[in-house]
Formats: sequence, structure tokens, C-alpha cells
Amino acid sequence: MLSSMLNMFRVADLRKRIVFTLLMILLYRIGAFMPAPGIDVEQVQLLRDRADQGGVLAFLQLFSGGSLTSFAVFALGVMPYITASIIMQVLGVVVPRIEQWQQQGAVGQRKITQWTRYLTVGIAIIQSTSFAFLFNDQGNSISGSTGANLLPDFHIGTVSVVVLTLTAGTALLMWMGELITQKGIGNGMSLLIMISIVSGFPAQGSLIQAENGTVVSIIVLAVLMLMVAAIVFVEQGQRRIPVQFAKRVVGRRMYGGQNTYIPLKVNQSGVIPIIFASSVLYLPVLVAAALPWDGLRGWIDDNLAQPDNVFYFFITGLLIVGFAYFYTAITFDPVKQADTIRKQGGFVPGIRPGHQTERYLARILSRITLPGALFIAAVALVPSILINVFLDTSAGVGSGGAAGFGFIGISILIAAGVSLETMKQVDSQLTMRNYEGFLK
Repeated sequence: MLSSMLNMFRVADLRKRIVFTLLMILLYRIGAFMPAPGIDVEQVQLLRDRADQGGVLAFLQLFSGGSLTSFAVFALGVMPYITASIIMQVLGVVVPRIEQWQQQGAVGQRKITQWTRYLTVGIAIIQSTSFAFLFNDQGNSISGSTGANLLPDFHIGTVSVVVLTLTAGTALLMWMGELITQKGIGNGMSLLIMISIVSGFPAQGSLIQAENGTVVSIIVLAVLMLMVAAIVFVEQGQRRIPVQFAKRVVGRRMYGGQNTYIPLKVNQSGVIPIIFASSVLYLPVLVAAALPWDGLRGWIDDNLAQPDNVFYFFITGLLIVGFAYFYTAITFDPVKQADTIRKQGGFVPGIRPGHQTERYLARILSRITLPGALFIAAVALVPSILINVFLDTSAGVGSGGAAGFGFIGISILIAAGVSLETMKQVDSQLTMRNYEGFLK
């Protein structure tokens, strides 16, 4: 392992990519603690105490790395971009023009990316305006009940500056994520989400230790390690569909005749269903908090923002399974795959090329997607159940560690999945240059 880590820095191109990624992450963490103009920093601690108790704020700041409760420049995080990506992918199914862009390769992808950026800025403006009103002490359920008034000088000038700052921060994060993808290592947006989540682990762990003791902390750590091992095991699992290519004689040369396989992962969609499901739950929580209807706001807070609620388990699990099938259908099209195999002169042993191969691939994909979707749903929800059953999550400031730790299943799954994908990219770079990689 040590020699593999040293090999990472022996390759000049890989070394530059890793250093560039680390610098972008450092810049992101600095912006996560830089408060927006016009914010009363003395009131920030009251908001953090409120978030430690769980509820709406604990859910909203899951992907912000604590920058939301600090009302920092990067308070919105990358969630506007994730939401915009979901909207564009859904529209690709119902809007013919976007569907044409998806089929145009790199040219169409650039158009989709450009419109995703525009949509991201629009969503960021709406969300930053909502937060500006939410964190003003007007008796709302987020700031008013704590006495926190982050915008004491509340007028159109201050609100405009805050909205402009948070929107610009989101646009900067979007640009940084794309730079990491192009010039760094790994997927930029996924890495930023992972860093946001991992940054809250030390504080949550210390609160667990303070409220429940060292023995419980060790047990929680052991369970988390087992979760990571199970995630890696399932992420590596795949169904290999054999494909044979017929021999062809062109002139004096013979082509084809080799055997290969199509690797279908058990969890074909990775951590995307978790991110999408959390983003979908993020919207009603945010909208309800901004509305003046106390009944709706209270119901959403008790059911969609509490990791110990049965309704939260049901909705989250349903969204994860649904998005797993949705994203798998987008990333792997059995019709195109069967047509590609047929055009290349290949066939699946025992299956006729064309329509029969398409039906076979679709059936296999559907069968392996279900256990993969159920697994990631279980990893996301079961730790929340165990923590709320065995740890002290009773109301009060002292229970903040356990309450804030309720979303640990989602956090671990995203962190482990993104880390594994990033490690695969590093491993492929090392193997390509005749170095020994991490993965055996």
C-alpha cells in the first residue's frame, strides 16, 4: 500500500492532477467558513446549536459541510447543480429536443451542460432568497424559535447582496467541480459532496462519545467499518455476460474470433440514487420552511426531515429504489447495446442477435438492479434506525450528537462510493504507466 501511494507521486501527470484536486478542495473548505456580507456572526452559534438537534437544519446542511449554518459563501453547496441535473435528465425523457441532444454525443452534451448551468443559477437565486428570509428573525420555525437573527439590518440592499453572494458561490463551486473533473482526479461534483459530508464526521463523533461514552463510540465505529466493507464488496460485484465475435477474413488477414464479456455491476447506478433522493427531499423541506403555513411546515419537519420517522424511511427507500432503476435505464440502454453487438458481428452464446439479445440484456439488468437498489436503500436507512434505537436521541441540546448522526447511512454510502470511484481512476492511471495499483 505504501509503495502504491509513493507511485502516485512518481507519475508527473498524476501528481499534478492530485495536487490540483487538493488545492480545489482547500479553496472549497475556506469558502465554507467565510460568512456572507451583512451576517451577524455572533448569532451563527445559535443556529448551529439548533442544527445539532436534528430536524430541518440538520437535513439541509447535510451536503453543505456546515457552511449553511454559518451562512457562508458556499452555503448552498452543489445542491442547486444536482437539482438542475435531475430536472434536465427528467426532461430528456419528455422533451424531444433534449432527447436529440443526448443522442448527439459530445456536441449535444455541451448543450445540455450549458442549459444545466443556466438552470443551476436560477435555482440558486431562488434558494438564496429563501434562506435570506428564513434566517431573518421573523418568528419562523428555523430562526425565530432560537432567537437567531443572522440579518439584523434586513432591507432590500442587504438581501440583494446576500443573494448575489450565495449565487456567485454556487456558480464558483460548479466551475470548480468541472475543473476537478477535467484537470484533477475523480468526479468534481461528487468529490465536493463527499468532502462536505466527511467534514462533519469528527464533530459528530465527538458528540456521540461525549453523550454515550467510549464503549458506544467504539461500537458505532466498528459498525461503520463493516458498512464500508459491505459497500466496497457490493460495488465490486458484477454479472459478466459473455460475448463471442465471429471470425472474418479481410484480404489476407483474419479479424474477430475473440471472446469477451459485458460487465453489469450489481449497483449499476452507484451513489447517484442516494444523491438524487436526498435532493428531492431537500426541495419540499426548503419550500415548506419558507411558507407561512405552520401545519404544513410542522408535518414536513416531523416526517421528511427526521431520520427516526417511519414515513421518512418509506419515502426515502422508495425514492432510492426508483432512482436506481431510472439512472440505470439512462446509463445502460439494452437496445443500443444489442445493436452495437450485432453491428460488430458479435453474439451472446445461446441468444440470437438483435431483439432476442435486447430482451435478454434487459431481463438480466432488471434482475441485478433490484438487489443493488435494495442494498443501497438498506445501507442508507438501517444505520439511522440503529442509531435512533440504541443511542440517546431524546430532545434537547445534549442529544445533538445522536440527532445529527441520524443521516450517517446516507453519508457513509456517498463517501465510500465516491472514494472507491476516485481510487479506481487513480488505479487505472498507475496501471496504464506500468505501476502497481491499489486494487488487486
